[in-house]
Amino acid sequence: MAVGQARDLLRWRSPLRTELWAARLTAALEPDEVGPFLRELAEDGSAESRLTLAALAAVDRTGWAGPESSPESEAGAGAESSPESESAAGARPGALRVLGAEVPGTTEADLQLPGWVRRMGQVTCEGAWYGKADPYGEQTLAVLSFRYANGKEPHILVVGIDQPNGGLAVDAVVEEVKFLDDLGLSPAEPGVVAGRVLDAFELGDRIMGAQVADTLPAVRPLAIARALAVPGLVRQAPDGTMAGFHDLPDVPGAREAFEKLAEFVGERPLWWSPARVSQFLTSWLPREAILSDTAVAAMPEVVRAWSRFNGAHPAVLHQIDVDAPRLPALMADESLAGLGKRIARRQL
Repeated sequence: MAVGQARDLLRWRSPLRTELWAARLTAALEPDEVGPFLRELAEDGSAESRLTLAALAAVDRTGWAGPESSPESEAGAGAESSPESESAAGARPGALRVLGAEVPGTTEADLQLPGWVRRMGQVTCEGAWYGKADPYGEQTLAVLSFRYANGKEPHILVVGIDQPNGGLAVDAVVEEVKFLDDLGLSPAEPGVVAGRVLDAFELGDRIMGAQVADTLPAVRPLAIARALAVPGLVRQAPDGTMAGFHDLPDVPGAREAFEKLAEFVGERPLWWSPARVSQFLTSWLPREAILSDTAVAAMPEVVRAWSRFNGAHPAVLHQIDVDAPRLPALMADESLAGLGKRIARRQL
């Protein structure tokens, strides 16, 4: 089947179409199928088999990151391995490695494929965007735009990042650049956006049973390869949204109240829904926060100001009106305080 599809791709002569196909093929292979599949391709030796190997190699970023990776190893994850490092890993110098395995008796020079094939993976990042995918920011979108070395086949990678579940990648698509026009996102630093893409995929790898779109696995290999191709990667970059907020109300206790709000929203400040507002005012603050009476009094206005800055959605502002009047009583209810808050109070 792969050889038949590769035959059509040789006629299309499209690096992008071929890389997308290779990503789908990678996702379909079970770990115990990789070795036999590579051996069969190497033994076949046809142009179609050689294209398949080259395409798989173009999207292969096996071991690009992981729970035990150091910042140094992550920063260099997209670099080509040196002969010395390959030898240290047990591979023959110059051997073609695909999906973490050495292709028997094959080097890159053995592939002897048309020039357009060598453009696979040779892309330049031309821009990046980041922002909300929905009014409440429960999902954010990280977008990177690319063009091949010959200037052709411009395309964008769009990765959906779930916020309520910690910031894991839940969907991804590769589209034409005009697709960006309908997303309403703000420009961002490419290295930061690419880092967020990698962080989101890595988090998803660490969470067993994470709920993601059925289409994600088929795009994931190419998405990771594209993110790693962006220069100046910044992993675990802080979100700067809070720093852009300058409309703190001029009331006593506002600064103290805002510091607790900032602690609550953490690294996911774009996620601000009616449910999250209610959680903050009726659950988190009474359980976790020690505040002065002036900060408690200022909190509703601080939350309203932040909500206006973060979209001014009527449902969010309405939820504040519903929950804010209860805040003084909830903060005064000792039975709602969590263990950490009780211990901290004893130490005051």
